[in-house]
Amino acid sequence: MQQSALTTGALAAAGNVRADQSPQKPPNILFIMTDQQRYDGVAANGNRLIKTPHLDRLAKQSANFSHAFVQAPVCVPARASFFTGRYAHAHRNRVNYTPIDRRTVLLPARLRKAGYQTALIGKLHLFYYHPPSNENAQKTGFDHVELHDGTRRTDRWSDYAAWREKHDPLRRVYYRSLAKDDPQLSRGLKPGTNPFRCAIDDEFTDTTWTGERTCAALRELAKHDRPFFLYSSFWKPHSPFEVPVPFDSLYNDVDFPLPKAESLAEIQQLPLPLQKLILRGKKPPYDMDRKRLQWIYRSYYASITHIDREVGRILKTLEETGCAENTIVVFTSDHGDQLLEHGLMGKNVFFESSIRVPLMLKLPGKIRPSDQHNLVETIDVMPTLLELCGLPIPGDCHGRSLTSLIANQLGKYSPRDAIFSENIIPEVITSGSLDFEFVPGQGIKGIRHPDAKMVRTERWKYNYYPEGFAELYDLKNDPHEQQNLADDPQYAKTAVELKGRILDWLITSTETDQIARRWMV
Repeated sequence: MQQSALTTGALAAAGNVRADQSPQKPPNILFIMTDQQRYDGVAANGNRLIKTPHLDRLAKQSANFSHAFVQAPVCVPARASFFTGRYAHAHRNRVNYTPIDRRTVLLPARLRKAGYQTALIGKLHLFYYHPPSNENAQKTGFDHVELHDGTRRTDRWSDYAAWREKHDPLRRVYYRSLAKDDPQLSRGLKPGTNPFRCAIDDEFTDTTWTGERTCAALRELAKHDRPFFLYSSFWKPHSPFEVPVPFDSLYNDVDFPLPKAESLAEIQQLPLPLQKLILRGKKPPYDMDRKRLQWIYRSYYASITHIDREVGRILKTLEETGCAENTIVVFTSDHGDQLLEHGLMGKNVFFESSIRVPLMLKLPGKIRPSDQHNLVETIDVMPTLLELCGLPIPGDCHGRSLTSLIANQLGKYSPRDAIFSENIIPEVITSGSLDFEFVPGQGIKGIRHPDAKMVRTERWKYNYYPEGFAELYDLKNDPHEQQNLADDPQYAKTAVELKGRILDWLITSTETDQIARRWMV
């Protein structure tokens, strides 16, 4: 696959002197993010059925966090929290495809101001202005952008879609299409073929494109004497579940453990906002055929193995540039996927499979390879990167730097005893057959106040929904969150205490926003 080299004026102006990767030079940052990858979507994190050799190797070389949680279980708000270090109620980006407040300064802009080259390959999903174009992506702080937000309605601005139109012999076929649905391609399919086999070849998929363009960007960025921030952002394993040959057959003989089937009666025992979310659409999938669900699991994990191959290529390229010893590597995801746990496909809820994500941080000679089991929030990533780069952490950042925990650096780490998340439930979405719009004064589908909050400690999780709904789970004795204890008198004191934690968090988390800076030391 060939594509022209980076030609951004800002990169060319940086000079052509190869970087001296000495310890005194500010470290580069390679930030790899996937979309909708659960914590257990890495073999090193305890999943013995999935094949992720390159991520497993990275995990051994990194501080690998087992309890990292997103601050909003949906794409845009979660990514905004990653890049601001702020909770969603503070950065105020609560719904997908909502523009960011133009006063908000994102991580790439902070790094660019500090002299970094900044580049984006793949999915951004964060914009100050519509449309989600290359030009508007650059306004968030990137010098160089090769954009692909991954949906039909954003393809007119996609660099990947434009590239594929020029190079793929099967350009007539939509890149999310399945081979079985194409009259010509379906003729050669044998019985037992994965029904989610992609119609197009591996080399023309957006996963492979993102990996190859990331490698090209690394080679170009490494030529210059300024440190770089490269954000490599994959669409997958986000649904739909199309997966190309040869990955489509990788797990044909594997029977993944499937979640407990949920009946309509069981779903109707959940808080009403959750019911509205799970039962939306013309045919909610909670009672999906188990054979089909098994193929979805095989395809979901096959997509991760596909990404793993690209991660391996990216890390090999980083080594070849000579930059690996002075580059922070981050691997994470913006949220997880229920995969029909609790009857839901997708995310937008506070169950562990949606809010718990992989998080690896590597910097040779600085970050100690280790398994970390502290509770951490993904808003902690930005201040950690800034401190490792010797840059100031902004006063309105809610995250805590992890450097004193994972790096050879002075200072005492103060561990969290609780983490927080929040989301609009049910989700605001008006695409396809869904008409879940927010109506001022009315809310969404009868949920007048859909803004839900969560607190999770090592043992307990409490989810608060206005209008009298709540969930309380004992994660020690009920790790799959099947028994809601919120109305059990035996746990009333625990519920009150955790509800108070949410109230305190909402009051105190934004205090630096509410006090005039001239009065602050």
